[in-house]
Amino acid sequence: MSYQLTLEPIGECLEVEEGQSVLDACLRAGFYLPHACCHGLCATCKVQVLDGEVDHGEASSFALMDFERDEGKILACCATLQSDLVIEADIEEEPDARSIPVRDFQARVSRIETLTPTIKGFWFELEAGAKLDFQAGQYVNLHLPDGSASRAFSLANQPGQAELELNIRRVPGGQVTTYLHDQLQVGDRLTLSGPYGRFFVRESAGLPTLFIAGGSGLSSPRAMILDLLARGSRLPITLIYGARNRAELYYHEEFLALAEEYSAFTYLPVLSDEPAESGWNGARGLAHDAARAHFEGDFRGHKAYLCGPPAMIEACIATLMQGRLFEEDIYTEKFFSAADAQQVRSPLFRRL
Repeated sequence: MSYQLTLEPIGECLEVEEGQSVLDACLRAGFYLPHACCHGLCATCKVQVLDGEVDHGEASSFALMDFERDEGKILACCATLQSDLVIEADIEEEPDARSIPVRDFQARVSRIETLTPTIKGFWFELEAGAKLDFQAGQYVNLHLPDGSASRAFSLANQPGQAELELNIRRVPGGQVTTYLHDQLQVGDRLTLSGPYGRFFVRESAGLPTLFIAGGSGLSSPRAMILDLLARGSRLPITLIYGARNRAELYYHEEFLALAEEYSAFTYLPVLSDEPAESGWNGARGLAHDAARAHFEGDFRGHKAYLCGPPAMIEACIATLMQGRLFEEDIYTEKFFSAADAQQVRSPLFRRL
């Protein structure tokens, strides 16, 4: 059984399968709705019902209050149709955004490498000759073979490559990352879906780009930088990458080589907990402090892209704003677990 979903104000009509969420139906049809946690907790995907009935699913009473339900509000990530439905949604239009429908893919693990003591690289080949079309900076959902759980991971390779690359940090006690690190083997098969996300370079702005990354948050910036350089971008590109110590600094040699080859690309690694006697002669401290020092506290005229732990992102946002770069020029991609989504978000950056 299926229902019809109408998106206003654009007037598009979609077929929605029974039990399929409003958000999933829209993404698979190539229509992007703002969203974040996908657990019914953060309220980013709140939309207005104009006509029809829904099951609110697991929408929390905090993210969607009783009076809002009475007013016809729903959370698109967990609402399912009980009849034909008409909603009014904020369909974002951006000049650099590509409308790529989300699809499911069967993939085989082709390679696994240890990148740092806590991060492994996983390479996948899509089966049946399939290709994943995506914008550099987007991510996929990786599903465990038994279907018990899935997690979002950024694509670390530039678009058009034969293999897909995911850099995955082990999360202590994490169901999915523990399985991937300890049990997944070359040749194993699993399902992934994508592409997801609104994290991509706004090239039409014609401004220099600043990437600040921490930990496995390097994945998206790496894909974006490789893509920009491969397509001949001549605007300045700066990558500031923060890690705890030299052992956690990965793709270091690759970025050094890129900085040698491309005069427009600047690479600044910074270590926060490297032993003083180690011989490391690069920057020390935190990524946002390194950025402030490198740009002498003035970030005007840039587009900034942030990827990493929430605390790092919050510190970077504050630093960038103090340096006169404001919300419309700062972009970030955060993956929310159910626990993360319940935390209070920074008033400094409303899009988080």
